[in-house]
Formats: sequence, C-alpha cells, structure tokens
Amino acid sequence: MYSPLRNSRVKLSLGQIFWHEVGQGPNLVFLHGSWHDSSQWLRTIEHLSSYFHCFVPDLLGFGESEYPNIHYSIDLEVECLAEYLNTLKLQQVYLIAHSLGGWVAASYALKYPDRIKGLVLLAPEGVQAGNLQQRWQIASWLVARPPVFFWLLQAIYPIAKLFGGKKKIEGLLHFRNRLIESAVAIQLLFRRTRAEIIAELVDERLPLLTAPVLLLHGSQDTPAAASLCQSYADLAPHTELQSIDPGSSNLPEEVPELVAKYIRDFVK
Repeated sequence: MYSPLRNSRVKLSLGQIFWHEVGQGPNLVFLHGSWHDSSQWLRTIEHLSSYFHCFVPDLLGFGESEYPNIHYSIDLEVECLAEYLNTLKLQQVYLIAHSLGGWVAASYALKYPDRIKGLVLLAPEGVQAGNLQQRWQIASWLVARPPVFFWLLQAIYPIAKLFGGKKKIEGLLHFRNRLIESAVAIQLLFRRTRAEIIAELVDERLPLLTAPVLLLHGSQDTPAAASLCQSYADLAPHTELQSIDPGSSNLPEEVPELVAKYIRDFVK
C-alpha cells in the first residue's frame, strides 16, 4: 500500500533537525554521507516503506537542518542523534548509514548498544584505513585559503583540454563545489586537529560492538572505500561484507532497489 512521504522538523537543544518519514513497521533510521543530505536516501526508501517505518534526517549542520555556529565533532552529532531519537520515542532502531553518517552510526551504536538492533554501513568513515591525511589531501587543497590549488587548476585547464585531461580537471572542480557546500563535513573529516580526529576514530572500540553489521560497498568504488569496509569487517565481531555489482560511490542513488533488497534481507 502506498504511503505518502512526510517532512517534519523538531527543535532540539543544539538546533532544529529536519527529516523525511514514511511507512510503518520496524524503525529504520538513515544517515546520509559526507557530501550529501537526506535526499540521498529517498530513492532507496521508496522500496522499503511498505515494510518499515523509515526516518531520514539531515544531520545537524547539513541540508535543511539548522547550522549553528559551533565547533562540530562526531560526538556532538551522536548526542544530537540520541536526542532526536529520544524525542521521537524511538527506543530501538536499525541505523543505515553512508560514509560520514556511518562514522556517526557506529559511534552511536558503541555508546548506546541497547538502542541498536543492527547496522547497515556503506563505505563508513571513522577508521584508520590507510593514511588519513593523504586520503583527504586533495580535498584539503581544493578548499584551502587562499585557493592556490583552485587557481592552479583554472590556469592549466586550457592546456589540459589539449592533452586529454579535461574530464579530470572538471571532476576536481565539480568536487570542489560539493566540498564548499559541505562545510560541516569538511570540518569533521580534515579541518580539526589531528589529535581530535584520531580520538574519535572507532578502530579500538569496534571489537566491543554487539550489534550485527552489514557492510556494503560498490564493486567500482575507490580502493579507499573498499578498505574502509574491510577494516570494519576485520574489527567488528558480527559482520557480513557484501560487494554490490554494479555500484560505485553512491549506492543509495545509483542502485536503490538493490540496496533496499540487502536492507530487507538483513532486517528480516
């Protein structure tokens, strides 16, 4: 039976949170990725609303949620999520999360294990997979102030077009635009002190995770994404790792029906 999508807002102690909601049944809460907002999950929940009660919030500082002028951290996002779930009287939930949202979800599950029935994580951040500084170095250069790297890209673009580098430069410039629109993600991932970022990684705590975890990554995603999933699979005790083919870096929008099938099978 068709269930209409509802949009709502609630005022919490840290700011107002916006979310989409649809369906009935077991409670599924979806957290978006680093460079996205709640709309990332809309195509996926179309295939789930007949079976589950889906909640899809914008994290604090993202999308249509409030963007207070505060110092952001993963723990702050976790506490905001906890208050949001308490306000909606959601006692036990499944968390389905991508990228940065996966880091928040795993941290929440470790802090509130009795509130979590299971996790579905897609290329989740939050572990020391590879060299963290190196992985985000280009992104850091793209949004550096003054924008020297951006000026360099603009300068070499006409030459790059002559030698087959047009798509690569355009891809970097497009990525820069997405970064600029994601100020909180930038702060959480690489614009804090290294010590603060390291302190919030979950590597050492994942062996304590009691909830079952389904890990998904696209077969055509980056090696870094595969490494993130493998790190979670190696460290958390109750995990299942699946590679989705075809699939790249944004599975909820690329193959929503397939992602929904994995979620249905995991929850049931």
